[in-house]
Amino acid sequence: MTIGKGYTDRFLDYDEIKNICTEAFSSIKVDRQKLLFIIPDSTRSGPIDKMFRAIYELIADDVEAIDFIIALGTHPPMSDEMINQRIGITFEERHSKYAKAQFFNHHWKEPGQLVKIGRITDEEVKELSGGLMTEGVDVSINKIIFDYDKLIIIGPTFPHEVVGFSGGNKYLFPGISGEEIIDMFHWLGALITSPRIIGHAYTPVRAVVDKAASFVKMEKYCFSLVVQGHDDLAGLFFGSPEEAWEDASGLSDKHHIIYKDKPFKRVLSKAPLMYDDLWVGAKCTYKLEPVVADGGEVVIFAPHIKEISVTHGEMIEKIGYHCLPYFLKQLDKFKNVPGGIMAHSTHVRGLGEFENGVEKPRIHVTLATGIPEKICRKVNLGYMDPKEINEEEWMDREDEGILYVPHAGEMLYRLKNDPFKL
Repeated sequence: MTIGKGYTDRFLDYDEIKNICTEAFSSIKVDRQKLLFIIPDSTRSGPIDKMFRAIYELIADDVEAIDFIIALGTHPPMSDEMINQRIGITFEERHSKYAKAQFFNHHWKEPGQLVKIGRITDEEVKELSGGLMTEGVDVSINKIIFDYDKLIIIGPTFPHEVVGFSGGNKYLFPGISGEEIIDMFHWLGALITSPRIIGHAYTPVRAVVDKAASFVKMEKYCFSLVVQGHDDLAGLFFGSPEEAWEDASGLSDKHHIIYKDKPFKRVLSKAPLMYDDLWVGAKCTYKLEPVVADGGEVVIFAPHIKEISVTHGEMIEKIGYHCLPYFLKQLDKFKNVPGGIMAHSTHVRGLGEFENGVEKPRIHVTLATGIPEKICRKVNLGYMDPKEINEEEWMDREDEGILYVPHAGEMLYRLKNDPFKL
């Protein structure tokens, strides 16, 4: 049973947030314990600053440790300045008022940080994936968690292209996990395809994530947030990661999915500044593909994005962006490419076909970013000079089949008569 509140017609104020946190910590033993909180990086919206202040004020004096690790997955580490901004404190406050808290980045590529905690067997993978995959996978996680008495996740829940809805145990896997399980379930999501999985709560990928989390035998809890806009809280739920996420995903379904009557031939999807490369900025395609007509175009408008991926750019430039059958029919050619990277490639390019050596994507994806035209063409995406885009020309033209989304990436757009069913 969860603790918390959720609304469709108003937001929680700070006093309500603090009251929920008070009730949450009263329900579990934290005195003289070491607590590790798992929080999102800056690519996720949410009032992490308010949550940090409320929690610190409530329990810092009573616990032995109140530390925080950034659930980076495969994202780049955050600098001290970026961490301070994420939690809403100054350098001086971090070393005085909040000096008890320590902050850590997760490093997914450093074997010395990771420990194997179990394995999902061949038979279990086959069952969880509905037969789409049959090879077992090792489950590893950042070993720092075993220095603590309890793990407590703090993070938002949104429709998600790989798992269905983000949040819950996803802050463990891939948040602070090793590469094998990350690649495995991202490829599983690709096999199902993003339009068919996004915005569905209980998916095969969610089943894999929850199974991986079952190997973490210590006490773990979750503050699951439902965010509207940048940092307004429509809901806050506390309980086990599974329970809190279930309540949050149900409310997210009401807040974060916009239904349209008919598909659009062109979409201008404007990326917010928090997406600093295409690896994360591609959410501006994932969340819009379901409402793009066959043969239509989605334009990612993001002049501030200058590169494909800080972490994976070199590999993506080698393989390019392609629809799923392009890889499935040439798996030997791509056997050394991590599943997570191939999955990203297919999510960006969208649905399509590959017959007789010819690729036929369902939609066109065009970048109006700071990425040079030469690179866009190299990776099999269209190019548009962002300076030539006049946003006003895209506004209020839905009757003409043109959609403008000024803050893309978190709201899912879906047709009322959804042709993409899980």
